[in-house]
Amino acid sequence: MIKAVLFDLDGTLADTAPDLGYALNRLRSTRGLAPLPLAATRPFTSHGARGLLGVGFNLQPGDAGYDALREEFLAIYTENLCRETRLFPGMPELLDALEARALPWGVVTNKQERYTLPLLEQLGIGRRAACVIGGDTTGKSKPSPEPLLAASRALKVEPAACIFVGDDRHDVEAGRAAGMKVAVAKWGYLNGNDPENWNADWLIEKPQDLLRYL
Repeated sequence: MIKAVLFDLDGTLADTAPDLGYALNRLRSTRGLAPLPLAATRPFTSHGARGLLGVGFNLQPGDAGYDALREEFLAIYTENLCRETRLFPGMPELLDALEARALPWGVVTNKQERYTLPLLEQLGIGRRAACVIGGDTTGKSKPSPEPLLAASRALKVEPAACIFVGDDRHDVEAGRAAGMKVAVAKWGYLNGNDPENWNADWLIEKPQDLLRYL
């Protein structure tokens, strides 16, 4: 019996791609580079700065100049957290339905708390979440199961009684390792991949589809 629902943030709960893409293009413009269309940056959004800087500058952690560029990117993003970011269509209704059933819900994301907490507040749902676990809350990030286990402890709900909803293979791996049921949000970014072989319990087309499994 499911007693709690946990959501990934970027690409699952909220569409953050426009604002992360905006920050990347601001960074590109200062270097005389043309903006990239949202269609080019969107699939990499779930991987945050690493994904965006990879597609925007072909740089990865450890490359020369990466760290400085990352800090500049994050400074721009901090000032534009909720410029165009919105909850995905159907998500407000799903959260209402969970609360109507007295099912607590929380957020488990690899986005650091300093971005996650103010973003949730600006989206108007920060105080509704029963727990919020960021990428730096436990010292580990997904695909480690520890963030999900920390959420389980915070909610006082056994992992086996939780569903985790995410849009990346790492979400599925983390959920499986934590002993939770896992649903893939097919409306999300998916890192440009097909989730059919990710070994999730369910693939859901829209947020309300989750209700059939509760």
